[in-house]
Amino acid sequence: MRRVCFQLQVKPERLAEYKERHAAVWPDMLRALADTGWHNYSLFLRADGLLIGYLETPSLAEAQAGMARTEVNGRWQAEMAEFFVDLGDAAPDTGFAELEEVFHLEDQLEALD
Repeated sequence: MRRVCFQLQVKPERLAEYKERHAAVWPDMLRALADTGWHNYSLFLRADGLLIGYLETPSLAEAQAGMARTEVNGRWQAEMAEFFVDLGDAAPDTGFAELEEVFHLEDQLEALD
């Protein structure tokens, strides 16, 4: 599994509603994410709107393509786009900045053995 971490910026005036929406994600969206390879997926939100996402997947490109083929993802991304700063024409699930992994404890411990 590949570990993926990404960042987006939520508009400060939309933080409360963003959290509410993610407290009750649509069941068909949850199933679609799981079915298309978004595993161990978490979102972390800082008080100023910095959003960090983390997931594990065999292939980010395939996971994104799988979601793009679902009807629910189009609806969800259209509703979520208004919450973010500087997405341009991109949807939130493709317009994020991916972060480089520079340390993973288990990988380094495994290299010791």
